[in-house]
Amino acid sequence: MNPTRVSLIGAPTDVGAGTRGASMGPEALRVAGLQAALEGHGVEVLDRGNLTGPPNPWQPAVGGYRHLDEVLAWNRAVHEAVHAELAHERLPILLGGDHSLAIGSLSAVARHCHARGKRLRVLWLDAHADFNTSALTPSGNLHGMPVAVLCGHGPAALVQLCGPTRLQPRWIRQIGIRSVDPGEKRFVHEQGLEVYDMRYIDEMGMRHAMELALATLDANTHLHVSFDVDFLDPEIAPGVGTTVPGGPTYREAQLCMEMIADTGRLASLDVMELNPALDVRNRTALLAVDLIESLFGKSTLMRARA
Repeated sequence: MNPTRVSLIGAPTDVGAGTRGASMGPEALRVAGLQAALEGHGVEVLDRGNLTGPPNPWQPAVGGYRHLDEVLAWNRAVHEAVHAELAHERLPILLGGDHSLAIGSLSAVARHCHARGKRLRVLWLDAHADFNTSALTPSGNLHGMPVAVLCGHGPAALVQLCGPTRLQPRWIRQIGIRSVDPGEKRFVHEQGLEVYDMRYIDEMGMRHAMELALATLDANTHLHVSFDVDFLDPEIAPGVGTTVPGGPTYREAQLCMEMIADTGRLASLDVMELNPALDVRNRTALLAVDLIESLFGKSTLMRARA
């Protein structure tokens, strides 16, 4: 993808979440000046507006999943929108919305990579592993399951969205994890996900974690970043529905983003779970825009790329 040609795609829904409000995330990012910020770094930005889909029925789980039909409809829309931008050699930025939408986004990216013969590397920046299944979580909230679904473990309708290009756990690097359900821990271990949790970052540092997470990238690698705003410590980013204390600091998060930018490989991006209803004067959205700028090259000094 051409990192100087970006398309913004809004997905204003919270059907996969257990708290209402992430549906307002796309507009909060726009109000925080995302397009102008990127254009200030020489990026050509097209705002494609918001996708449409079913409303949130706010019903209990049926068969282990909440709002499965609605989540499927939204993810089909996301899949087609993201795939269309990739086909036009543009870098899609999906503005969420809850993190279940990554199923549509990443299934489209995987489909694109398969067709182009490219390797896929996924950085999952999140407080949660999102590797639950209906057998492991009583809530049935699908925003806790997207990585599992993308790897083939979940409701057939959503798994089929990935088609023959479902993700392999070895393609994924999870960073900032600090909340994993007991059964989910065993499943993550069994599947061999590469996880740099907060203990690892505390002990080894964000730089070392990112060096390992970004190792072996080459010119044939498509790098996808799925950025759940609850990756950040809630002291600096309160506007999320599932806050977990002890996340990356502002500087750790900036280093993470700057090291991704240094690779020059970023080719698609999700920005998920921003919840303005829980924010303070759009503070979290402004921080998210600041960090996205760093993904596109904002730095204190001019630096050579890898």
